[in-house]
Order: sequence, then structure tokens, then C-alpha cells
Amino acid sequence: MRQKRGKLKYEPAPDLQARMLQIIRLLELSHVRAERVKCLRSFGSSSHRTIARCHALGKLMQHAMETNAFYAIEFLERFDKLSQQDQDKTIIHELMHIPKSFGGGFRHHDFVCGENVDLLYQKFENSLRKSWFC
Repeated sequence: MRQKRGKLKYEPAPDLQARMLQIIRLLELSHVRAERVKCLRSFGSSSHRTIARCHALGKLMQHAMETNAFYAIEFLERFDKLSQQDQDKTIIHELMHIPKSFGGGFRHHDFVCGENVDLLYQKFENSLRKSWFC
């Protein structure tokens, strides 16, 4: 017999939206159209390892809805238990999935890997330090 799962709930995450905007600005991710990316927290996921995931409105749905690409970054409950550094790295990781074309597709884990996330995180940290002194 299957176990009944609770309902998955979503809510806006304005604090994460602000952090995402800061990361986009400091890393100069000009291809990311921030007004078409929203951050949400989810509650009740049965996922055991996932911390966050990036969702996209794909090409077929864009055509059907007569709209452009849109991305949503979902942050699961365990995200809030991470350190600030790991949270920032997770946000960077999810933003890296958004391709330069901003067309509704994804960059895969051959590009979005720990090494590349760490490089961008270092750039973010350096930019953050410089912005304190300017």
C-alpha cells in the first residue's frame, strides 16, 4: 500500500528574491532577465537530497500561452538550514542552469558543476567586498 503524501505548498520568497538580484548584479549575469525569474519556498516535498531546483516554462508552453520564457527557482525546506555561504552557492548553482539565450531551456550539470559554482562564488565574494569599500 502506498503512503499518502502531504500536499506540496509554495510561497513567495522575497528575501531570496533580493539575494538572487544581488547575485545577478554582482556577477553581471546580464543574460538573466531578473523580472522573469521568481524565487519560491516549497514545503512538504518528499525529496531526500534536493535543496533547490530550477523550473522553466518550456518552448511549447511559451507558444501555447503566447509568452516568453519564465523561470522559477524552488527552495525546499532544507535550504534554510544551510550556512549563508552554502545558500549563496545554491542560488548561484540554480542561476547557472539558465542559458545565455534565456529561452526556456537549461544548462546541464556538465557546465553547472561544483568547480564552476566555486569560481563564480569567489567572484561574488570579491565583488561583495569591493562594493563595501565603494
